Amino acid sequence: MSSQQIANHQADTEIFHGDAVCKQNASQLFHEMSLPRGLLPLDDLIEVGYNRTTRFVWFKQRKRKEHRFTAIRRTVSYDNEVTAFIEERRMWRLTGVKSKELLTWVAVSEIFINDSNLNKITFTNPTGISWSFAVSAFEINE
Repeated sequence: MSSQQIANHQADTEIFHGDAVCKQNASQLFHEMSLPRGLLPLDDLIEVGYNRTTRFVWFKQRKRKEHRFTAIRRTVSYDNEVTAFIEERRMWRLTGVKSKELLTWVAVSEIFINDSNLNKITFTNPTGISWSFAVSAFEINE
């Protein structure tokens, strides 16, 4: 399904190739959207695309990746294709991202920072269950 979504949104899309260029443009996009730059710690990116009209974004990496966020004690899995719609402080209709909760993997469908508390970021699954954490847990210190 992700590849079909990408094909549907390719017209008038900025597409970048190569790990360094993709990471730089993804970081810039997250900065523009007031989202923490470490939110999607993807490796070996081969393509990043962003359609500013439809707000559709995709990230392609060579292989699936698991990442442990030590500050929140959660392991997150990123598929080789991650897609979403993105706007100021929000990603929705997210695909390719799962969080390990106890013994099972749970899909993450939305990520947002609420206007009422800019220090908290909330992750929601398709059933409506949500978890909130400090935004600082997803920042990259350089």
